[in-house]
Amino acid sequence: MKKIATLLTMMTVAMLAAAQMANPVTFTSQLKTTNGSSEGEIVFTGKIDKGWHVYSTNLGDAGPTEASITFHKKDGVEPVGKLKPVGKEISQFDEMFGAKLRYFENNVQFVQKVKFTKPNYDIDADLEYGACNDQSCLPPSAVSFKKAGKSPAVDGETAGNKEEEDKAKAEAEAKAKADSLAALAADSAAITPAVDSAALASLDHDALWRPVVGDIQAIDGTAGGSGSRSLWWIFLMGLLGGLVALFTPCVWPIIPMTVSFFLKRAKDDKKKGIKDAITYGISIVVIYLALGLIVTAIFGPSALNALSTNAVFNIFLCLLLVVFALSFFGMFEIKLPSKWSNAVDNKASSTSGLLSIFLMAFTLVLVSFSCTGPIIGFLLVDFATSGNFWGPAIGMLGFALALALPFTLFALFPSWLKSAPKSGGWMNILKVVLGFIELAFACKFFSVADLAYGWHLMDREVFLCLWIAIFGLLGLYLIGKLKFQSDIVMPGDETKPMPVICIMGGLISIAFAIYMIPGLWGAPCKAVSAFAPPMNTQDFNLNTKEVRAAYTDYEQGMAAAAAAGKPVFLDFTGFGCVNCRKMEAAVWTDPTVADKLNKDYVLISLFVDDKRPLPEPIEVTEATGEKRTLRTIGDKWSYLQRYKFGSNTQPFYVCVDPQGNALSGSFSYKEDVPAFLDFLDGGLDKFRQ
Repeated sequence: MKKIATLLTMMTVAMLAAAQMANPVTFTSQLKTTNGSSEGEIVFTGKIDKGWHVYSTNLGDAGPTEASITFHKKDGVEPVGKLKPVGKEISQFDEMFGAKLRYFENNVQFVQKVKFTKPNYDIDADLEYGACNDQSCLPPSAVSFKKAGKSPAVDGETAGNKEEEDKAKAEAEAKAKADSLAALAADSAAITPAVDSAALASLDHDALWRPVVGDIQAIDGTAGGSGSRSLWWIFLMGLLGGLVALFTPCVWPIIPMTVSFFLKRAKDDKKKGIKDAITYGISIVVIYLALGLIVTAIFGPSALNALSTNAVFNIFLCLLLVVFALSFFGMFEIKLPSKWSNAVDNKASSTSGLLSIFLMAFTLVLVSFSCTGPIIGFLLVDFATSGNFWGPAIGMLGFALALALPFTLFALFPSWLKSAPKSGGWMNILKVVLGFIELAFACKFFSVADLAYGWHLMDREVFLCLWIAIFGLLGLYLIGKLKFQSDIVMPGDETKPMPVICIMGGLISIAFAIYMIPGLWGAPCKAVSAFAPPMNTQDFNLNTKEVRAAYTDYEQGMAAAAAAGKPVFLDFTGFGCVNCRKMEAAVWTDPTVADKLNKDYVLISLFVDDKRPLPEPIEVTEATGEKRTLRTIGDKWSYLQRYKFGSNTQPFYVCVDPQGNALSGSFSYKEDVPAFLDFLDGGLDKFRQ
């Protein structure tokens, strides 16, 4: 029974790991030969999932993982020329590497020509390639090609010289390898603190490599009660948006008129008037809730979530928000065709009962669109790109409740209408403030497109300059030093002082603008880190503080953590991982984050594309049952990530104790300093418990 239970556990872990594996690229390989010819071709044909790309050949050592072929055995054959990529190659400048990168989408072929030098051949080769999408990268992946057989023909000249060439080449490679390993060992000794040999010997290697996929999923599941938390957050944001819309000039003045209409309509039966007002409020909720459900049904969260990182979509949103902002500033007014609202209003007058009240609510929605449209549009994009299926519906429910509640409350308590604030200039102030906020978010959407295309038009310092100007002008407006045409209704209004609450808001806005100024010289500015472009886009940066892992070996780092009694922060990364560098530049450089990583954790960075060879190749079996040979250090760390944590994309972060037990869920690419700090604090709290 014990053996059966163990087997079931291993199968469960394997299935969980396989479920999380990203497998966006599939390759097939074949050897093409022609009778009578001493030459042939090894052809690797790849199919690439949408949104992913595979890098081409000859990108240089400083770039991402390039496609390359390695011969482990080539008895009876000799490579001719270099590996050749075939397909539609895309070339695009990458700001992180400062060079043009070449890659393929949808499909690709890599061809290696060979020449047969013996009557029989035996080939064992690997094609190594790198694949990435906009959010993450796979570790360097290998496609194995093994084939032996009879050569179609033999090249006599090559066969005669091959033995001497092989001997000279082997000697040169052995010397270069020895020199390289000596240099790497010296460099490692210089940056890696010494680990006590007794601590290394006492490690429980089985425990360190024990899979914790289920543990991480369980923790992520509770953190992803994040799912429920995010729904509450979406609901509260919708509620806030509805409250803001409530106080706009298109909605607030309608409330007393509508409530009075219902109460007068049922003079003899007050209960009926209250009932009609409540029905009116429910109708508003139903209309906006239906809008949220329609958005979800048409697009779905996955489609809009994909659009959230699409450059063209973000430029469109940027322009849309600029138009909305100019409308709020009074440059023009956005209105739906008046015949729509008139037609609905006439229909409401000619009907009775529940349909009449519902049509009145629909008239309110149409008439108030010039004020509520920009707010609803912005909220719907935010809700739909949250990745939660019910996001748009829950958000619109909150928005509608905030909008409908006053109609019901004032109908229940008519005396409250007397104490309610009267319509006036304060509503225009609210519209202008919303205009400034929409301009600020327009910068954010343009920044996403700018990063995607590498235009360098909205680097971090440019973004901060715009936000400093926007919030500085907002502050001047709120303290009365800046006026718009819509603020001056009558002569003399321009000298009218601003209310105290506006002046206080203006001081906060100006203070926020001043707070961002040091960011122009490299200050982290945590309050805007989730909106601003990453730190690495800034040309002038005086902040040279860097977080660097003390250990790049799993066992050594774990031994050091056990000796120090500290938790471990595992960083699965890659030399060619762009998003890893973005996280390190934008999040790790935050002073609080850096302090925690340097002092509270033992930081271990494991590079999955480390090409240094292992002392001996290691044969392993993947969760899928496929056998694979680990030949490099990078192969080893990549396998550790897959086998122990059930993931194969970078960046990938997880907190563990010195015995290898999971202290937290996982964290990947997300330039959100507060969320990253919560992740670190969660691991520390669990460790201390």
